[in-house]
Amino acid sequence: MKESTAQRGVGAVYGTSRTRPFDRWFRYPAGFSPDALAAAVEAIGTAPRYVAEPFCGTATVAAALGPGRQMAGIEAHPLIAELGALKLRVPRNSAADLRRTAERIAEQARKNNAPDTSGEHPLVHRCFTQPVLEELVALRTELESRPRSSWRGHLKWALLATLRDVASVKVGWPYQRPSHSREAPHRDPSARFLARAEMMAADLEVGPGLSGGSVTRGDARRAASWRRAAAGRPFDGCVTSPPYLNNFDYADATRLELYFLESGWSWGEMCRRVRSDMLVATTQQSSRERSARALRQVGRHPTVAAEVERLHARLVEERARRPRGKEYDQVLPTYFADMALILAQLRNHTSPGARCAWVIGDSAPYAVYIDTPKLIGHLAEDLGFEVLEDTKIRSRGARWRTNGTRHQVALSERLLIFKRR
Repeated sequence: MKESTAQRGVGAVYGTSRTRPFDRWFRYPAGFSPDALAAAVEAIGTAPRYVAEPFCGTATVAAALGPGRQMAGIEAHPLIAELGALKLRVPRNSAADLRRTAERIAEQARKNNAPDTSGEHPLVHRCFTQPVLEELVALRTELESRPRSSWRGHLKWALLATLRDVASVKVGWPYQRPSHSREAPHRDPSARFLARAEMMAADLEVGPGLSGGSVTRGDARRAASWRRAAAGRPFDGCVTSPPYLNNFDYADATRLELYFLESGWSWGEMCRRVRSDMLVATTQQSSRERSARALRQVGRHPTVAAEVERLHARLVEERARRPRGKEYDQVLPTYFADMALILAQLRNHTSPGARCAWVIGDSAPYAVYIDTPKLIGHLAEDLGFEVLEDTKIRSRGARWRTNGTRHQVALSERLLIFKRR
């Protein structure tokens, strides 16, 4: 593994930008950092014109590719796929019309009677003071009363992005902690909603949409999602950042937004409607039966089978030592079995010589080190790719060094570059 990228300063900034145009519409957790994204795009070179993004998120890659190149993304989270597609859409009307529409909605919401909030999800109630919640629901109600508005999608996201800005409890990524109070960064929901709409309008005035591309809502493990995304053309490149093993649960991370949009959603309903199409990366997605099947599936890949079995046995031992141990042993094989399915689809839908750049981090559940990028590289080689480079971008996990209940294993984020044979 090389470290030259880190020495050049790549990775000095990480996490989705709060200030860049289009990125700032909604700060999705653990998104592509500007530095890591720039390194990944540089790694595939200038030749690829049709670039796959199987973990598309909010379509950040589309902005980095530049003119003349097209991204075709696949995103499992239905709400986030909607946002990615919205960024790629060229609006029919001017940005000035977006401002006027937002102002009319805010003005009418203030005039209406205080809405009934009794049907809101308990988590939503716990995140806001009653006056703030009433104002947020009034904005949502007024927006829903305009189903034909050409700006409904944009203003829906202006409102969703406002939620965490005006919450009176800790709602940082990835967890909402309604039992921990805080002073809300912004106290006036309507004013913040208008400020969010203004950000969108300003970005659309500079560029009416991101560089050409599309977002398919689907499961990157399945051929049908790839066929819809590819639209009959082979990809000649891939830039992506898969979920890291044992990092974010992207369904759980967006509970506040999901519950606010669909009052009365249950945990089970969220799992069925959001999590079911996602690569298994966290213990909340795992099961004993699925893990057993995954171990057999990974066994078909001799370059990783022995290492995954060894790590699985270590995690079984570590879990048994704890009275309430998490199911890291179940997640491990399922993660790599899912990753093999995705790499196989990537192989089937790329042209020979297609260059791929994946940003991915390693992991250490129960202090058992898992070299995720290396294992993914071995899987890629099994499935028809050639690994060209495995480069460290940055060190990570340092904030846990002072926490005695956390492991002290050094972790990193890496850029894995490979090409189809």
